[in-house]
Amino acid sequence: MGLWVAAICCIVTTIARAGSADSPHITYHSGVAEVRLTFSATDQTGQPLSTLDEHDFAVVDGEDVVRNFQSFGRTPEASLDLAVLVDASESVKPHFRQETADGLQLISHLTMIPHRQLSVISFRGLTPVVLCATGCTPSTTAKQLASLEAGGATPLFDAVFFAADLMSEHAMTDAKRVLIVFSDGEDTISRHSVTDAIAHALERDIQICVVDLSPSGHSAEGTFFLQKLANDTGGLYFASAADAARALDVALADFRTTYTVTYKVPGHAPGFHPVRILPTHDLRLQFHCRSGYEYSGKE
Repeated sequence: MGLWVAAICCIVTTIARAGSADSPHITYHSGVAEVRLTFSATDQTGQPLSTLDEHDFAVVDGEDVVRNFQSFGRTPEASLDLAVLVDASESVKPHFRQETADGLQLISHLTMIPHRQLSVISFRGLTPVVLCATGCTPSTTAKQLASLEAGGATPLFDAVFFAADLMSEHAMTDAKRVLIVFSDGEDTISRHSVTDAIAHALERDIQICVVDLSPSGHSAEGTFFLQKLANDTGGLYFASAADAARALDVALADFRTTYTVTYKVPGHAPGFHPVRILPTHDLRLQFHCRSGYEYSGKE
């Protein structure tokens, strides 16, 4: 199913990866002295871990290493609030029909995921088009995708703004929000910058996952913007097609094996606390979590 199916791994895991040092921080605000951190873990082959022990990892909070946790356990399965943003501009025209066909197959898979709502949006020219909101199914989306014609300018960053607002407007209570962007990363007419789009998504607690539609040998600028959208919001970036069956199996398993740990804020210093999770015994383990939190210092 090509790049569309590769995004399933991003959609259902909703794991968070830290951005670069100069990226906007991914934060949550806490006015109490307890940090609540949700994360996932994978082994050296990329398989999610279902038997993680609290002694298998330590949290690095700023310059403090935290090993004594107030609580630790598997995270209950949450609802998913999903939106798919489809680039229908001139730059993706050569392979647009194939991608929309694969997109219908992706949506078929997504509709089988329990506790989710799904919206599909396309963008070209000045105004994004909502193909369906919250209740998308293959049948309701097929005609809309089939009627689209690729062409026109590319307002990628404005479209991300629009999609974030739509997701906030129809937000599900306590749901994890994930925006999946299919684009080559080019932007020709947006009023907003990539930094604006990232900040807007972070304010609404939305992770952006991207599938790069750039052809081989394409300019690196579009890829840079797509990677930035993903990295700075704690999402995932897909550069090429992945094995569909493995992506789906790993993704579903990972979605069901996330963990939550709580601990006291070390030092109680107000401000931004960068966070990392590191293995303590098996150095081949990899952990994925938000890059930090904002602590007010008030309890």
